[in-house]
Amino acid sequence: MRVHRHEVTEISAAICEVVLDRPEAMNALSTAMAARLAQVCAEIAADLQVRAVILAAAGERAFCVGADLKERAAMSDAELIAQRPVFRAAFGAVLGLPQPVIAAVHGYALGGGCELALSCDLIVADETAIFGLPETTVGLVPGGGGTQLALRRLGPGRAADLVLTGRHIDAVQAERIGLADRLAAAGTAAECALGLALQIAGNSPVAVRAAKQAIRLGSGVSLVTGLEVEDAAWRTAALSADRREGIAAFAQKRAPVWPGT
Repeated sequence: MRVHRHEVTEISAAICEVVLDRPEAMNALSTAMAARLAQVCAEIAADLQVRAVILAAAGERAFCVGADLKERAAMSDAELIAQRPVFRAAFGAVLGLPQPVIAAVHGYALGGGCELALSCDLIVADETAIFGLPETTVGLVPGGGGTQLALRRLGPGRAADLVLTGRHIDAVQAERIGLADRLAAAGTAAECALGLALQIAGNSPVAVRAAKQAIRLGSGVSLVTGLEVEDAAWRTAALSADRREGIAAFAQKRAPVWPGT
């Protein structure tokens, strides 16, 4: 696991790029790698200077092919169950980041790799990307949030199509059904994701975090409840120093300098 910090000096903030760095195993998630991912995310979550996060991967063949099945093949049932909280913590840490998270996907994003992408707010897929949730083909159920996150992104029919068949889809299909948000030329997913992250980072950090929370908490609830969630987010932003700075900067025709509070 590598973390590259892009300092954005003009806004005195940073963008963190977390890189899955096990290309010899197509970035398969070992127990140690999952534990490290959770730790890295916890550190980023606590860093108020970080405005956006990119989840990328090393190597040319894969974003991530999911859990390390070679490691699991040597595990007893008890060891497999003991591994479960480590993996849940890793996926939960990505999903729980308060900053917007952008997945930069190339090559294979299968099983847990697809679930890592689904745990992000935005998914940029380059032309080589192949997505799939093939757990049922090896006697498992997606366990990194795949059934629930695919359901919320794609709707029940399309989620069932992917999960129950275990089939793979390419980047064009992924964008068509809403699994990918942006398409990029081969080899440029991370570059495209950085461009998106820079655009987000220029906005009010208070408003961006509140808006992300409203989107996440509003998913799957009634419209009435969702509007209450939105109202709470609006109040958070409206009473912030960021809102006062944003109005002042607009009136003075200058770029805002966000206090972030």
